[in-house]
Amino acid sequence: MNPIQLFALTLGTGFSSGLNLYATVATLGLLQRYGVVHLPQPLAVLSHPLVIGIAIALYLIEFFADKIPFFDTIWDAVHTFIRPPAAAVLAYAAVGGAPPEWRWMAALLAGGVALTSHGTKAATRAAINTSPEPLSNWALSFGEDLLAVWLTWFATKHPVATVVIVVALVVLCVYLLARLFRFVRRIFASA
Repeated sequence: MNPIQLFALTLGTGFSSGLNLYATVATLGLLQRYGVVHLPQPLAVLSHPLVIGIAIALYLIEFFADKIPFFDTIWDAVHTFIRPPAAAVLAYAAVGGAPPEWRWMAALLAGGVALTSHGTKAATRAAINTSPEPLSNWALSFGEDLLAVWLTWFATKHPVATVVIVVALVVLCVYLLARLFRFVRRIFASA
């Protein structure tokens, strides 16, 4: 992979991992396994049937956990310590042939992007859990899963467009987080 492709893979999988790490890993593994893409050598292990199987099993657990209001908030809180570090590890491995400073830069960038997307997901889900109906929670969960899978695939096929999309998504996340924090501050101020 050339540097632009690696950069797009780092950003795309970083953002996707923040939404759904297990869907991201399973997607990368399946894409590699069926020859849709050739991942960097350190990431080729993701195509091992055991890795794919575990990623799919964990995805299925998360799929159902994500649909239960308030339990999904606990799930996201726990995954704050899983998704961003895992995104950093994926990025570090993806740029395995680069000098150490570039590998660490990729890891920090992917971890930061994953933390941004994960933080926005968790905050948005917590806000939506205040709604008495479950449909908005389910719709958001399906949308996050689809975005994670699509963006992971897209990063492997359209690197330049992926960079633009992820930058736009990060800007949107920062905007949404600012709005959500203002909303929460108003709620506590009125209480």
